[in-house]
Parts: sequence; structure tokens; C-alpha cells
Amino acid sequence: MDKLALQSSNTVISVGPSTPELTLREIWMMLWRRRIIIYSSVAVFLLLAILALMVSTRRYKSVGEIQVQKDSISSLGLQTAGADAPSDALEENMVLQTQAKILASDSLALRVINELHLEQTDDYKEKWSPISWVFGLLSQKGKPDPKGATLENSPHRRMRVLTTFHSKVTVKVVDGTRLIDVEYLSPDPQLAAAVVNHMLQALIESGFQARYDATTQASTWLNEQLGDLRAQTQELQSKVVKLRQDSGVFALGEVDREGKDQVYSPTLDKLQMATQAMSQAKSNRILKGAIYDVVKTGDPEMISGLSGNTILASSSSGIGSSLTLIQNLRLQEANLQGQLDELSAKFGASYPKLSELRGNLNAVKGAIHAEVGRVAERARNDFVVAEQTELNTRKDFEADRSQAEMLNNKTIEYQMVKQEAEQSRSLYDDLLRHLKESGLLAGLRSTNISIVDPGRAADKPAKPVTLLYLIGAIAGGLFFGAAAALLRDVTDAKIQDVREISRGLGEMPLCVLPYQKEYSGLPAKSNPVANSPIVRLPTLDSPRSIFVESLRSLRTSLLLSRSGSPPRLIMVTSPLAGEGKSFISWNLAILFAQQGKRVLLCDADLRRPRLHRDLQINVETGLSTVLTGLSDDYGASAVIPVPEVPGFYLMPAGPIPPYPAELLSSDMMAILLKGWESQYDLVLLDTAPVLPVTDSVVLSSFVDSVLLIARHQKTPLSALERSYQMLESVPSERNRKINVLVNGVREQPAAGHVFYEYLGKESVRT
Repeated sequence: MDKLALQSSNTVISVGPSTPELTLREIWMMLWRRRIIIYSSVAVFLLLAILALMVSTRRYKSVGEIQVQKDSISSLGLQTAGADAPSDALEENMVLQTQAKILASDSLALRVINELHLEQTDDYKEKWSPISWVFGLLSQKGKPDPKGATLENSPHRRMRVLTTFHSKVTVKVVDGTRLIDVEYLSPDPQLAAAVVNHMLQALIESGFQARYDATTQASTWLNEQLGDLRAQTQELQSKVVKLRQDSGVFALGEVDREGKDQVYSPTLDKLQMATQAMSQAKSNRILKGAIYDVVKTGDPEMISGLSGNTILASSSSGIGSSLTLIQNLRLQEANLQGQLDELSAKFGASYPKLSELRGNLNAVKGAIHAEVGRVAERARNDFVVAEQTELNTRKDFEADRSQAEMLNNKTIEYQMVKQEAEQSRSLYDDLLRHLKESGLLAGLRSTNISIVDPGRAADKPAKPVTLLYLIGAIAGGLFFGAAAALLRDVTDAKIQDVREISRGLGEMPLCVLPYQKEYSGLPAKSNPVANSPIVRLPTLDSPRSIFVESLRSLRTSLLLSRSGSPPRLIMVTSPLAGEGKSFISWNLAILFAQQGKRVLLCDADLRRPRLHRDLQINVETGLSTVLTGLSDDYGASAVIPVPEVPGFYLMPAGPIPPYPAELLSSDMMAILLKGWESQYDLVLLDTAPVLPVTDSVVLSSFVDSVLLIARHQKTPLSALERSYQMLESVPSERNRKINVLVNGVREQPAAGHVFYEYLGKESVRT
């Protein structure tokens, strides 16, 4: 960080890094420099806010609150049509938002406006507005409202009234509840409460009317549908009766355990009997076939064994007797064979009784063989008969089954028609019941909206809010003031910060002088040169002021500004007029003289001289007369001593010449400066500004040091840079030094311009 040390006991100016970046500190400095704009903006906004508070109409707010219940049930416990309970939070929110939209609807607003005659109140009367007038000129106009028409049939008047009404109404859903708040603003508190209550009542009545209309419409529709449904039901019931008659099924008038009707069907009974007969015929044919298969073998042993099977033996009574006979004959044969064997063994083959036994045995065998043949014939006949019986029985079964299938199809059709008839009857009964209920509900005032808090008249106005107006005015003033201040500072090309000079010129100013109200002369005492009093200078009137201390630092810096010997010839100039160069020349010359030096202050501004006016004297001779050769003593007679400051002399400018630049660049000027350099310790040349004229530029080649003065917040930075470049471009043989001085810097803590941290404010004021 660069530091510019002013060689005084109290002043140190710190300068930050030379960077063009915009930082928060830079913004704060810009705002601080333009704080008057911000203060003015805040004051204007506060004044406007106060005026608005004074002229604004006092409006009272009335607030009403309603609750939207979950469902709507009539006083008789009947659920109203279309009032299903919301199933989730989303649907509940939709219900609340729907009711809020109805409250804010144009239809409800028109109803309230007409009921309370709001169009005749002052708020609803048409007022002239310049903005509306301009938009009316630019926008297209529709057809005018018919004369004497109602509000509903007057589009322009209706839109104006609705816009006014909606601007005063606020409808909002209370989050997390089933409550809806309705607010209305009006100059009349009683009217505000009446509007809110009418809106709430209109919402309830509109809901009831909607339910009433829906119920009436549903009743009308149900009544129309019942006639068609009744005829359809009767037709289906007739069809059921006819199908039942055609089916041949007879109802017994009783129900079973499952609650079904018990019926009787001859066809089904015949099918059941045919099924049993066919089953028996088939079983008989199988048995007869089994007997026939055994008998065909002709084996008496096997055939006789059939008698032991009761199922086979009992299948035919004739075969059973034959089997019993064969079995008895087999027993006789066995006995005879046993006797024959026993006698043969006992008496031998020649025993006479053996022949008789053999004859009996052969007779028995013959009887067995004959009986087996008869059994075989009978078994075959029985089998053939059984097959024929089974075939006939099957034919009867197939015929009965066909009839049963036809009956089954008719029964299915009967059941379907019966079910359809029952459903039609049930639907008819339900519709008839709903028709009766709707007729009852149409006369009931049922709603799911209840009033929690009705609108009441307020005790004090809700608008305008004084605190809000004032805070808004301060905030608006600060915002617009800051914006205007930043814009003004950005567009202002004048020097605002010392660091701008270092960025533009590449070097720091030699000194920074605080703001000092400029006076134009010496202390208020009698002047031997002039007969009239003159005003004061700070170096004599306030020697301990911060301005004088800063001048002492400038004096020290000037003496140390050149390497080698201190400067003897110093030119004081500025880029433009009015930057305080003459005032600084006066005070700086006095400070040098107070050091015991012989100091000559020369007014080298031959275009608009001022120093002689500061002394309130009129002179006929001066620098111009010397340079034109009208003075023989090289201006010695034109020098005016200042008795109040010993060693201080003044060379006035003299009469204004026609060609000042030529005179100042002449050889006579160089000779005159050399002569003064030998006579005085220090010569200060108060010259004309650099940019308007070239006098100072040509004169700068004769001096040791140039003091280029720029005034804070007045001199454009571009003017300072241009002046510096013009002076620097002039060649010099005296090792000339160009120094920049910033004058009139007001105290800015944000920018680092603090001049009395050591002396204190009280000392500076003294």
C-alpha cells in the first residue's frame, strides 16, 4: 500500500492499491460521496408517504370465516346427492379451492352488488384517471352500454364494477384447516361487514340452490326412467311365467335348506327311471353273459360251481333250479362211484351188484349231461333276451335324455330371464326409493358450509398502515437514492478519489488539502496600501487550523520535491478556472515568508488577474507594463510590500495586454525571472489555467517547479490528465518538477480522508 505522508503533526493520507476493480468499499465510498442524493431521495419519499397518508381514504376491514365440512348430511340423516366425502388430502384441497373460487366468482359478486346497491356508493362511482384515459385512447372501444339496461346487460359498467369489487375482496384458504377467510375493505365499517356476511350467505344459498337444482333434475330424470323400467320389468316377468309354463316344471311352494325353490318335473323323473332301468338291463346282460360263457364250456364241475354264486344263481330262476339239480346229480354220481369203487375193491369185479351200480352211475351221468345241455340252452336264451332288453332300455333312456336336455335349455333360459327380471325389479325398486328420497331432499336446506365467524364492523381503519407506508418510503428512498447516487457517481467524470489520480497519471499527488471556505485577502485591519478593509486569510487568522497545517506540509513537500537545491521559481496553475490556485498562492506565500524568506508573489494571469483585487487596490503598473518595456527599473517600482507579513511582496498583473502569451514567453520574462531569483528567496507565479489558454504552458519552461492544482469533486480527471501531459511535454533546462495538488477535499472516512485525528475537531474549529 502506497502512503502519502503530509509532513505535519496531524495529517496522514493512506491510499489503497491502484486497482480499477469495483469492490464493496468502492461502492460504499461512492454512496458516501453522494449521500446528499440519498438523503434527498429518502426525504422526498417520506414526504410523498406522508402526503399519501394525509389524502388516503381510511378503509375498514371486515373479516368473515367459514368452515367447509367433510360431507353434507341432511337433518333426516339422508346423504345428499353429489356430496361424497373426500378420499384424500388432494381432493379435500380441491374442495376448498373450489369453494374459494366460487366466493371470488363474478356471479356471486354481482349478486352481492345488486343486493347491497354497491354501485351507488362512492367507491364504485367512475373516477377519471390519466392512465386509464391514455389506455382508453390506445385501446379499441366496444359498443356502448344500452341506456337504462341492468348491470348484467351493461358490459362496460359491469366490468368496471366487478374490477372495483374484486380489488377490495380477499379470499384465502387457511393452510392446514377447512377454513376460508373472506376480507372486504370499505370506508364504511358497517358496509364492509354487510358485504362479507352477504358473500358468506350467498355462498351457502348458492350451494343449496345447486343441490336443489341437481336433486330436482335427478328426480325428473328418475321419473322418466321409471316408466321405461317398469314396462321392461313387466315384460321380463311375463316372459319368465311363459318360460316356466313351457318348461313343464311345477313349483311345490317350498324352499330347501339353501333357500332355493323346490320344483317337480315329470320329464326329470322319467329320465331318472330310464337311467335306473338301463343300469339294471346292463347289469343283467353282463350277468347272463357270464353264465353263458361258463355254460358254453360244458364242464359239469364248473357249471355246478355256479350254484355257489348267489348273484349268478339268482339272476335266473330256471337256471338256478337246473344248477341245483346238476349239483344234486353230481352228488349222486359221486356216491355211486364211491360205492362202485368200494364194492369192486371188496368183492371184485365180478360181484353182481356192481353191474347195477354201474347202470345207476351211467344213468346219473346221462341225466347230468342232459341237464347241462338244457342249462346251456336256457343260458343262451337268457343272454339274448338280456341283450335285447338292454337295447330297448337304452333307446328309452336316449329319448328321455333328449327331452331332459331340452328341458335343461329351457331351464337355463328361464333362470337367465328370471335373474334379469329380478335385477330389473331391484333396479326399479332402488330408483323408486331414490325418487321418493329426492322428492324429500328437494325441500330440505342442507349444506356442508357453516359460518365460523360472521363479518363484524372494525373499530379502527386497516388502511393505510402508517408504519408500512413510512418503512416502504424509507426503503424506496434508500433504493432509488442509492441507484441515483451510483448512477451519478459513475457518470461524473470529476475527481472523487485521490487514487484515481495515481491510476491516471502514474504518480501520487504531492499533497491533499482539506476543504476551506475561501477568503480573498489579508486580515481585517487597516491597510496602508488601500483605504478600505479587506477580508481574512487562514494563515493569519487561523494558524492552527487543519487547512494551514496541510499547507505547511505542502511547503515542506515542495522544498523536498527536487533533488539537489530547493526550487526558487514555483508556478501555481490549474487545469480550469475556479480551483483555488490564487487562494492557495496567497496562503502558501505567507507561510514561506513566515520562515524568514523574502517571497515575491507575482500575478502572472494577464487575462483575468485577481491578486490586486484581493488587496482592494487599483494599480496602473504591474507585470504587463514591465514586459512591454514601459518600466525602466525592471518592475521594482511595481512591487507592493505587505507590511502585515515581513518579507512578503506582491507583483500585480497590471493592465491586461492584447497578447499575454507572447509576453510571458518573451526574453524579457526570462530576464525578469532571473533578476527576481537573485533578489528573492522564493518567487511564486500565479498563472492562468492550462486548458483554456497556453500562457501557463509556455511559462512553465522558466520555472523550477510547477504546482498543478485540481479541485476535489470539481475538476474532471481527464482535464487534469490533459493538463499534466501538456506541461510535461514542454522542455525545460532547470530540472523542472511537476507536482499535483488536490484541493478542497471534504472529510470522507469511507475514502480515508480524515484530517483531524490528531488535533481533534475542537482544535480545528478554534
